[in-house]
Amino acid sequence: MNNKAAVGSAIALIDGNNFYASCEAVVDPAVRGRPLVVLSNNDGCIVSRSAEARALGIAMGTPYFQARAELERHGVVVRSSNYALYADMSERLMASLEPWVEALEVYSIDEAFGQLRRPKGEALLDWAQQLRQDVLRQLGLPVAVGIGPSKVLAKLANRLAKRSPAGAPPGGGGGVFDLGAVDDPDSWLAALPVADVWGIGRQLGEWCRRRGVADAKALRDMPTGELRRKCGVVGVRLQQELRGIACLPLELAPAPKRETCVSRSFSKPVKELEQLREAIASYVSRAAEKLRHQRQRAGMLTVFVRSSPFNGTSLYRHAITVELPLPSNDTAVLLAAALPLAKQLLRPHKPLQKAGVLMQALEPETQLQHHLFAPLPAEEQQRREALMAAVDGLNRRYGQGTLRWAACGLKPAWAMRRERLSGAATTCIHAIPTAHAEGQEPARFKRSAAAARRDRGG
Repeated sequence: MNNKAAVGSAIALIDGNNFYASCEAVVDPAVRGRPLVVLSNNDGCIVSRSAEARALGIAMGTPYFQARAELERHGVVVRSSNYALYADMSERLMASLEPWVEALEVYSIDEAFGQLRRPKGEALLDWAQQLRQDVLRQLGLPVAVGIGPSKVLAKLANRLAKRSPAGAPPGGGGGVFDLGAVDDPDSWLAALPVADVWGIGRQLGEWCRRRGVADAKALRDMPTGELRRKCGVVGVRLQQELRGIACLPLELAPAPKRETCVSRSFSKPVKELEQLREAIASYVSRAAEKLRHQRQRAGMLTVFVRSSPFNGTSLYRHAITVELPLPSNDTAVLLAAALPLAKQLLRPHKPLQKAGVLMQALEPETQLQHHLFAPLPAEEQQRREALMAAVDGLNRRYGQGTLRWAACGLKPAWAMRRERLSGAATTCIHAIPTAHAEGQEPARFKRSAAAARRDRGG
């Protein structure tokens, strides 16, 4: 690997720090600087921690009921997962990154790879710091930036960016690190465990350790033939990436999904048919929205349920798959296919803990093969597509669930428990905070939803 910054292409990995916790601090400035954790579905386990919570030694994945006393003792702020907020902040983050790079690959909800040019003989630390400051100014989100000549090295540089203190020479510090500009990259790679290398799972990591390959440098330098025999061409590409030879191009457009799943655990066991129908309807409705967003139609759908493995009785699992006459992303069509399955899935004396729907046999929205025994006139198809677009548009503007299907229920008792949910100020107009001028009557400064719509041209 060349140890001098040279003219050419560089890859940057931009990663949101403690993303869920940071999003909570954006919409609630009162929690900034305080230890904060975010819980998983049904307020089960800790899935995100602020830097202050990490410093207290609070472990990721700890069940909330086990950590409750410790969290209260330290005054830790606890929030339920606010997926609408996180998804919206993710879209804003990716949009803010696009002007900074030549090409952008959205890798996950809080990570993106960017491709850019490296000036001859120069590091990209100033560029990375300016990017961080711009994102923080626009969105209030802290990010770390790792830079290298390949994706794998950019990923490792991002880890170093999070570990290196501000002012750490020579690759960066304070949230940035440029592996392509350090004089001795070997010492940095030797400090990173092999398990930290992107693409090394638990089993492969154990295989490496048994052969004395304990860090990223050792993996880079091990015999290629041995790695090829274990991992094939995938392992060889990984090793080449560690050597600074880019083998993994940026994926500028996400690959079409082969399946789309929506599933949730219930806040309390479901025993009644009507409750199960409401749950299935809710999950089908959400899955249909995803299909339309992905511009796909489903040719088959599967509804599945299971009981709790911890209730002292035998575990019950069941799933039923149905094929649609015509592939569809119309919520009404999918509900008509899925709801009759509820009666077949429910069993007496088997309270259900979880249910879900799986959309399968996906195909592009632009192709629809009609057949003789399932007529769908063009006018009817256009009318249904316009209706679905209107429903999706209203829900995007005024918040998820503004318009919902009656089969989903209004206040279902089985719904996911989120007792510490924050507001949806970025996705729901009614959750936008109201500011009052000091010394004035608050009523004079409250704005109705109708007034807000007029101001926005709605």
